[in-house]
Amino acid sequence: MAISDSLRQQVIDRAGYRCEYCKTSSRLTGSPLVMDHICPISQGGQDSADNLAAACYRCNEFKGARTGATDPQTQQFVPLFNPRRQQWREHFHWDNGGTQIIGITSIGRATIISLRLNNDNIVAARAIWTEFGWHPPKIN
Repeated sequence: MAISDSLRQQVIDRAGYRCEYCKTSSRLTGSPLVMDHICPISQGGQDSADNLAAACYRCNEFKGARTGATDPQTQQFVPLFNPRRQQWREHFHWDNGGTQIIGITSIGRATIISLRLNNDNIVAARAIWTEFGWHPPKIN
């Protein structure tokens, strides 16, 4: 079943037009957000608002059907960040003037590695955005 346009818009509105993983604004990139199934369809996930997250193309591609990964600090397998059940600020914070995302929990660290939230391209873009005061976003 396809995700309806109204549900897609509801998810994007709820996310404030930002990727719910890396917090990149689609209005800065000019690229539309895609729908990430937090629990993939292949693992029983549904096309429901509670299971959908607005994601940038890169985060969605790197996440794929994964729901967990290894924390590089503890070497434990942990669930990835779930934007529906967890608060971003409880697992991540900005560093290096807002160009780098730091994981402050095992979930945060595993998510950063899995989704490559600090890849060279996005860090370079964040550096430009911070110069203009467009980044980092305020996280509630």
